[in-house]
Amino acid sequence: MSSRASMEHSQVIEEEEGPLTSCLLAHQLKKQREKMVKFSKQFEAQLVPEWKDAFVDYWQLKKDLKKIHLLNINNNNTPTHHSSLSNTPFTSIKKFSLFGHQHREHELIHVHKKLASSASKGDFYETELFEQLADTDAAKEFFACLDLQLNKVNQFYQKKEKEFMERGESLRKQMDILIELKTAFKQQRAKGGASAQDSKEEASIPCTFSFEEDSVKDKTELEQLQETDELEKNDEVAYTEVPSSGELVKPVRVKSEDIGKQLRSVSSRSFNCQGKNLKINIPLTTPSRTFSAISYLVWEDLVNQSSKKCTSEGMSKLHVNKTKLHHADKMIRGAFVELYKGLGYLKTYRNLNMLAFIKILKKFDKATGKQVLPIYLKVVESSYFNSSDKVMNLADEVEELFIKHFAEEDRRKAMKYLKPHHRKESHSVTFFIGLFTGCFIALFAGYVIMAHITGLYRRQPNSIYMETAYPILSMFSLLFLHFFLYGCNIFAWRKARINYSFIFELSPTIELKYRDVFLICTTSMSVVVGVMFLHLFLLTKGYSYTQVQAIPGLLLLMFLLLLVCPFNIIYKSSRCRLLRVIRNIILSPLYKVVMLDFFMADQLCSQVPMLRNLEYVACYYITGSYKTQDYGYCMRATHYRDLAYAVSFLPYYWRAMQCARRWFDEGETSHLLNLGKYVSAMLAAGAKVAYEKEKGAGWLCLVVIMSTFATVYQLYWDFVKDWGLLQMNSKNPLLRNELMLRRKIIYYFSMGLNLVLRLAWLQTVLHSSFGHVDYRVTGLFLAALEVIRRGLWNFYRLENEHLNNAGKFRAVKTVPLPFHEVDEED
Repeated sequence: MSSRASMEHSQVIEEEEGPLTSCLLAHQLKKQREKMVKFSKQFEAQLVPEWKDAFVDYWQLKKDLKKIHLLNINNNNTPTHHSSLSNTPFTSIKKFSLFGHQHREHELIHVHKKLASSASKGDFYETELFEQLADTDAAKEFFACLDLQLNKVNQFYQKKEKEFMERGESLRKQMDILIELKTAFKQQRAKGGASAQDSKEEASIPCTFSFEEDSVKDKTELEQLQETDELEKNDEVAYTEVPSSGELVKPVRVKSEDIGKQLRSVSSRSFNCQGKNLKINIPLTTPSRTFSAISYLVWEDLVNQSSKKCTSEGMSKLHVNKTKLHHADKMIRGAFVELYKGLGYLKTYRNLNMLAFIKILKKFDKATGKQVLPIYLKVVESSYFNSSDKVMNLADEVEELFIKHFAEEDRRKAMKYLKPHHRKESHSVTFFIGLFTGCFIALFAGYVIMAHITGLYRRQPNSIYMETAYPILSMFSLLFLHFFLYGCNIFAWRKARINYSFIFELSPTIELKYRDVFLICTTSMSVVVGVMFLHLFLLTKGYSYTQVQAIPGLLLLMFLLLLVCPFNIIYKSSRCRLLRVIRNIILSPLYKVVMLDFFMADQLCSQVPMLRNLEYVACYYITGSYKTQDYGYCMRATHYRDLAYAVSFLPYYWRAMQCARRWFDEGETSHLLNLGKYVSAMLAAGAKVAYEKEKGAGWLCLVVIMSTFATVYQLYWDFVKDWGLLQMNSKNPLLRNELMLRRKIIYYFSMGLNLVLRLAWLQTVLHSSFGHVDYRVTGLFLAALEVIRRGLWNFYRLENEHLNNAGKFRAVKTVPLPFHEVDEED
């Protein structure tokens, strides 16, 4: 009995030890997983978003390593009966090779380096496993994936290094040409000053010019080069225009069918200076350059008409002035900044990948108990991406050139351009967001209670408040709701690792963070609701409308003055950028269109009710109607009423003109199809306006037909073109292959919500209302739904743009260069 009890007691102990051992193993697994996840998050946070697919797939290697770890745990838990065979003659024979040489203990793996068929592909690495590692499929999969990642990293690094080296070489040549022209300009300026008393003729440098064209298709230009271009018209260097030796100058005729092609090209002067045939390219990015190109084409036609009569004897003067040199200087400076940024990204690429290889090999050694890290790490360290020093040397050279030629030998000044520091986020911003949010909620609650007591928002035949003061509150509500959603977009883009700063070409030193946006919204709405609460409070106290009606107008005036305030207060750089974008939109198609311009124009298309309120309020206060309380004047006057209708068309017109300009510059048919979408929206808006004037069944049918066509057109463009969804062959049904969000249901829900909110125009037909609420409140609610739809659209629009950049590994801008060499034959 005692023996049986002891056996039962031992079984109980074994049964209790089993769960305890599994709990310890699970705890160890959890700790190891936390460490791996910690590095994974750091790795993902620091990698270049557009190059994510080219980095080491650390997550796949973790999955393979987890298989090995689980396999080892299972082997340790299962009893092994063959361990006694370790010293048998069979196992001792295995330790000898065919020639009687023992395998060294550290020869667990051997990495073979194979030469690639072409130099562009680089070397190829393949790992051979020995001993126990060769017997497990999990280890084979792990090292196969590891070799694949190493080869991928080497090939990408070599490709990008070659690209940056070529760009650096072209920038060296550009810098040499610019230095020569600057030197010649200074010499000519000094010579002109010395001989000004002796001769009235302008001195010139012996250089030969001829007219050339260079297409600007697929070229972009830094926006800051447009904005800061100074119009200096003095201190010109004169060049003489003569035909090439032995050749006659052919006339250039501007035919009607060739005008679009010629205007899509960059106006350039091809000249020969000190044995070099060069072209100076002037991109048509501003209205002045656009009009200059048109006038230049006409002038060239007139000049070349008479060039037959004066071949070698006739000489005309062309000038390269200080403005053109200054513009070329800024273009080259911008190209240097982008090159340095790209080299910095490549350094980050090398360092992060090296760290990823070290981390995953350490995890492998810890999971298997083998010493693979020293062997494989030697191969990684000697591979091309880690051993090449061309990028480091080129970065040092770029620094030296930039400091010497663009920063006046001031290294600190140069680093402000080359390595701009991100603005640090302050905790005080978060504090004030909470403070003003509480203020807004309290003031808004008081305003709603007071408005409910006075019954202002109920249906009334003649309500002065709803006709005069409410449009201002409605306008600010829509504006800052849109701005708040933009802050939510920034937060979501950052969480999803969407590089919105690169897409919008925002400077890291001055760009608004999502906390800044929320602070602006909460502060502004607290002020707006506070002023409107004061205005309503004074009305309830017996003050007449004549006495207090100027308060909402002063509120609007205050915000407008703050927007154009020239002092360096309240986000001046962002305000200036906003004003420049609005200028570019209004003057479309004279300005070259960039991403931020047409993105902002799309936002205005969703703010038509706000623009109409702005036009009405401006008319109400400018005409002095607030003094006489004649709020119906702006609706009775024909020209103001027509202006109100025109405001409804303006955002679509601006967007259509931007599409026309993009087609003009790039020649892609898709821009014309996009233009058709906005034309259909204008036709639908026109039908609605006509229906509001003439309440008839015919106009109602026209509204339904035009609005349905425009809605289908817009939905197709939203889903297929802007969001990149509805791809038939995608692995994700009705979506696309690459998704930034993990849950697919979010995309399907967003598509359905966009469809529903696109149908808000049905309210025009149904005339739905909410009980006894004033129709203006219903209009504000429907306008807010459109703003919400636009906020949803914004996220997926930039997600698609980011994926397009990532698919092309485009992480830096390609800046057009001012000087181009041409062959003598040309």
